[in-house]
Amino acid sequence: MTSLPKSPSPKRLGLVIDLDTCVGCHACAVNCKEWNTAGYHAPLPDTDPYGKDVDGVWLNRVHGFETTGDTGGNNKDGRTVYFPRSCLHCEDAPCVTVCPTGASYKRTEDGIVLVEEDKCIGCKLCSWACPYGAREFDSDGGVMKKCTLCIDRIYNENLDADERQPACVNACPARARHFGDFNDPNSAVAKLTAARGGVELMPELGLKPTNRYLPPRPAATVGAMADGASLDDAPTTGGGFLGWIDRTLSR
Repeated sequence: MTSLPKSPSPKRLGLVIDLDTCVGCHACAVNCKEWNTAGYHAPLPDTDPYGKDVDGVWLNRVHGFETTGDTGGNNKDGRTVYFPRSCLHCEDAPCVTVCPTGASYKRTEDGIVLVEEDKCIGCKLCSWACPYGAREFDSDGGVMKKCTLCIDRIYNENLDADERQPACVNACPARARHFGDFNDPNSAVAKLTAARGGVELMPELGLKPTNRYLPPRPAATVGAMADGASLDDAPTTGGGFLGWIDRTLSR
């Protein structure tokens, strides 16, 4: 089995996703697909795209959920929440430790979890071990694929500095996605997580996922902020929609 790095990475690169501003346009998923069709882990196949049995590999997916105002069925504060999902690049990644060939590994320098496809035998153990459903099996190549945080972009010095971020972040029209180093307290992702109470998915598993989600704020709070209240006044909670997501993924 594959081992995780013995010491914490100096950098901890990942994403902050704002569920309050995500509009479910799927631009992140589409741009991810477009970039990675010719990128580091290319290609991302589509099987029978115009037929009855459409299938393919997507490293980023967006789910939509309808929420109600309260448990009594009052829909006064109901809303549609869009939930983007991709690899969370866990610190204690179980997809790495179950890999029998060393194909799945975690980089020591920045904590990104990758798959070395030449070593992958398509046993799917990593996908079974991942509680977040973040692994995708490429039936054409017989290998597993996953979000790479666009490693071929973020370290590409041929790109302008503001372009050195994942394709999904560049594409988001609502600026709901943010990329950076969580180990840097001055980074945008660290500041957003602190200011808005960014949470990890299913913390009870102890996997320490890097990515954070900013919870949707109540409609009354958003209205109050429009009237002049500050971001610091916005309440945060460990329950609500994200708590429901945790319970759903834990089934």
